[in-house]
Amino acid sequence: MSVPGSYQAAAGPSSVPTAPPSYEETVAVNSYFPMPPGPVPGPTTGLVTGPDGKGVNPPASYVQPVPVPSASAIAVQTVYVQQPISFFDRPVQMCCPSCNKMIVTQLSYNAGALTWLSCGSLCLLGCIAGCCFIPFCVDALQDVDHYCPNCKALLGTYKRL
Repeated sequence: MSVPGSYQAAAGPSSVPTAPPSYEETVAVNSYFPMPPGPVPGPTTGLVTGPDGKGVNPPASYVQPVPVPSASAIAVQTVYVQQPISFFDRPVQMCCPSCNKMIVTQLSYNAGALTWLSCGSLCLLGCIAGCCFIPFCVDALQDVDHYCPNCKALLGTYKRL
């Protein structure tokens, strides 16, 4: 028999207490650079004793593979956003959105609402003999179209009225 109050070890294989985990393992300080587990004290047979006392294979070291950069993996495209351009009755220096070149616009004058109103008002004043068509010859009374000199694309229009 045993003396009252004395404790006996549990029956079965003797288990040696292991050290508690280190600070780094506890708070995962080196989570970016995982380290393989350190050596386990005891027999180095490749088997670790499980909770039921039977031998189990140790877990594989979980190290995340480093991605290998590839030249064709990433394609970078730069997009330039252009501010809206206000067109007036003067040529404008800008980057053509059609041919992507820096240009100064070419102007073309067309009859617009102000031209026709001027013609009608001259007719009402009595200029019927042909003087009412003078607004069609004056650029300051006509609408202005801006064209690219390289690709001839219409870039914008300035309407007088």
